[in-house]
Amino acid sequence: MLDRRNFIRLLGLAVVPLATTGSWADAGQSVNTLGSSDGIAIRGYDPVAYFRNGAPRLGKPEFSASHGGATWRFASAEHKALFEADPQRYLPAYGGFCAYGTSRGYLVKIEPEAWSIVNGRLYLNYDLGVRKTWLAKTQTYIARADANWPKLEQDAKN
Repeated sequence: MLDRRNFIRLLGLAVVPLATTGSWADAGQSVNTLGSSDGIAIRGYDPVAYFRNGAPRLGKPEFSASHGGATWRFASAEHKALFEADPQRYLPAYGGFCAYGTSRGYLVKIEPEAWSIVNGRLYLNYDLGVRKTWLAKTQTYIARADANWPKLEQDAKN
């Protein structure tokens, strides 16, 4: 099991200081656009594809939509329409930040290939190793992340 010190060591520089400046913090929003100078959410991956295709798929610029202060990309016009009709169904938990990191009290970048859907909700993780840890006690980590998210979300908006 990863303790706080080992988790930070594992993540290296991936832990995001809440006082930092960046596209997501400057915009007063809490959607993870880390690594994108254009405000692209979840590194340009299609949030609907996780549900409809059972796998991550890179979105295309021609199928983009704005929501929550970020640009979301989709693999098809159909996926874009599904998202626009019900964004809450497809949005990743915790603004698209690493769900395990959120459970530990940190906003952390993600790898789109490290994901899971639990009770109809998309959760993203830092990498496949963290995803393995996340999957070992998902319900415990979700409860912790749910408790931490309101403060992290507010801090991210400031």
